[in-house]
Amino acid sequence: MNVEEIRNFALSLNHVIESFPFGESVLVFKTNNKIFLLLPLDVLETQFNVKCDPEIAIELRERYPESVLPGYHMNKKHWNTIMVDGRLTTLQLKSMISDSYLLVSKKSKH
Repeated sequence: MNVEEIRNFALSLNHVIESFPFGESVLVFKTNNKIFLLLPLDVLETQFNVKCDPEIAIELRERYPESVLPGYHMNKKHWNTIMVDGRLTTLQLKSMISDSYLLVSKKSKH
């Protein structure tokens, strides 16, 4: 997936808006005013940050140590940085984005 494909997928989810609250170099996707995806635009290798259940976050980092890293500039317990380097399939990448979206959506309804 490239930046445009990630953006299009995120925007295909219900009630998602995009913005640049941290400057022009990071595209942020929110649902119900809660961030679920950060997409840096100023990096050489495509990557993104997603929210993740803490136990699953650790499991993913152990299973894919070169592609799933603790969230860069984020709470490392709840966020992962995903390197889009060809090691993870498009389905896996979309699943991580969807899982983050669902986590944030659930919390927003309380």
